[in-house]
Amino acid sequence: MAESEEHPKDYYSNATRRMSSSSSRSTTSVHVTALDGIVNVNSLFTIAVFVGLSLTTPGQHSLENPSACDAGVDVAKKLLVFEVVSFSFFLFSSLVAQGLKLALNLINSKDVDEAFRAHINLKVLRFGMMGSAIGSVMGCLFLMLSIVNVIQIRLGMLSCGSKSAVHAAAALIVLVSTALLAYISTAIYAFWH
Repeated sequence: MAESEEHPKDYYSNATRRMSSSSSRSTTSVHVTALDGIVNVNSLFTIAVFVGLSLTTPGQHSLENPSACDAGVDVAKKLLVFEVVSFSFFLFSSLVAQGLKLALNLINSKDVDEAFRAHINLKVLRFGMMGSAIGSVMGCLFLMLSIVNVIQIRLGMLSCGSKSAVHAAAALIVLVSTALLAYISTAIYAFWH
C-alpha cells in the first residue's frame, strides 16, 4: 500500500474528527453569539432601569387634572424597589453570560489549530445559558412593573381610571407578556433540543 493512500479505518477516523470539529465549531460559535445577544439586550434594559430611576422624584404631579390622582410616596418607593430588583436580575444574567463566554474563549485559545472548537461540559453550558435567560426574564418582569409605576407617576393612578394611564399600562403588559412568552418558549425549546 502506498504511503499516500489512507487505510479505510484511518480515513473514517479522520473524517469523523473533521465532522465533529466542524459541528463543535458551529455549536461553539452559536453559543458565543447567543451569549453576546443576552449581554447586549441586558445592557439596553439596564439603561431603561436608570431612566426609570431618574423619575423617582417624590411629590411629582401627574398630567391628570385632579390632584387626587397623583401618585403617592408608596408608588415612588415601589418604583425604586422594582428598578433595583430588575437591575440585579439583569446584572446576574449578564455576569453569567459573560462568564460562559470567557470560559468558551479561554478554552478556544488553548487550541490554536482549531480556533472555534471548545471542550466544555454541555450540561454546565446549557444550565448557565438557561440561568442567564431566567435572569433576563425576571429582569424584564420587574422592569415592566416599574414602568407601570412610572405610568402612574406621570399619567395618574390606575385606580383613578385615567384613560391614558390604563391604555398605556394595558399596552405595556400585553406586549411585554407576549414577547416574554415567545422568548420563554424559544428558550425552553432550544434547551431541550
